[in-house]
Amino acid sequence: MLPHLLLTLLTALPFLAGNAIAQDNQKLRIGDVAPDWKDLAGTDGARHSLADLSSNAVVVICFTCNSCPYSVDYEDRLIALARQHAKTSGGVVVVAMNANRRPSETLEKMTERARQKNFPFLYLIDETQQVADSYGAVYTPEFFVLNKERRVVYMGAMDDRTDATQVTARHVEDAISAALAGKIPTVTSVPARGCAIPFRQRR
Repeated sequence: MLPHLLLTLLTALPFLAGNAIAQDNQKLRIGDVAPDWKDLAGTDGARHSLADLSSNAVVVICFTCNSCPYSVDYEDRLIALARQHAKTSGGVVVVAMNANRRPSETLEKMTERARQKNFPFLYLIDETQQVADSYGAVYTPEFFVLNKERRVVYMGAMDDRTDATQVTARHVEDAISAALAGKIPTVTSVPARGCAIPFRQRR
């Protein structure tokens, strides 16, 4: 009886470990329908909704900001990701969202940053912080990959190293490839690294 129980526990460990990682997010689980968002102002002067992206097979959402050093470190990688997929019609769209409400994170400052870096992706302000809260986002940068059915197939860190020269695992890229193939990625959740999003206290 004991050997059988031990074998059962050992077999279950990978599943339990994967669940433990996924449970870091208090709002979403892999396979959940992504929370909707609408009418968010962008640095392009327009307002945007998730429904506007219905023609795209995959949506990559990155909660980021202007001032977090981790977010700044990842800007070039985010730009490269968006440009890599820009030529694919109906393929992958990258959306950056800023839920930080500090003087350096106004829409005006975001627009300046987008122009300075020539962002090839949408950069939207989550002024009420409701989108970040509904996704359970905690850090900047923090990524969510949505498939064609707008279910969450990956959430967490973009890759395994903050230093771009040391990256060996590209979690978001792998999740995109899986989603385009109609599959769930092998790695579905890795804890994000970065600056904590300063949420307003709510009563």
